[in-house]
Amino acid sequence: MSNYKLANAAPLGLVAFGLSTVLLNLHNEGLFSLNSMVLAMGMAFGGLAQIIVGIMEYRRGNTFGTVAFSSYGFFWWSLVLTILMPSMSFFGTVAPADNIAMAAYFMMWGIFTFAMFFGTLKTNRALQFVFMSLAILFFMLATKEILGNPLWFSVLTGIEGVICGSSAIYLGIAEVINEANEKTVLPICPVKQTETS
Repeated sequence: MSNYKLANAAPLGLVAFGLSTVLLNLHNEGLFSLNSMVLAMGMAFGGLAQIIVGIMEYRRGNTFGTVAFSSYGFFWWSLVLTILMPSMSFFGTVAPADNIAMAAYFMMWGIFTFAMFFGTLKTNRALQFVFMSLAILFFMLATKEILGNPLWFSVLTGIEGVICGSSAIYLGIAEVINEANEKTVLPICPVKQTETS
């Protein structure tokens, strides 16, 4: 049996998720339109990179990482396809998703993310923040659709999304820098485990 050390793929997944999320939410804030840059980033880095990380986490025996990174990778693919499918003749005539459909879509992702949050309770505060802020973001996105996408709420949602994405970038970079220096340079506040007798 080989004794080589497997790399920690999670920082790649966190940064892929974080960068894509920040860019999408800068759009929600109204800084630019939903253009090819956002969609390509979602498919390639937010989507494919996270799916690959999910597979790598499976190899390491990390169930939480496998489910989380694979799921959010496929979330990005599904979001991009939801936007593009109505204009792609390859799929025939596909009606675009209306506000209620998108609200249901984001609500289901919010419920899933909130459930996944409980898997972070024995890890570190930084990861807990990523998942709780992501659950809030999904619920805000659902609310935004129900309200008919008013500008003021889109801006609030975008700000929350940038905070969420930035926290994932921070955690990913912190894990890389801390491992490279073999000490805590950027704190992630691990949860202290209490010994049971």
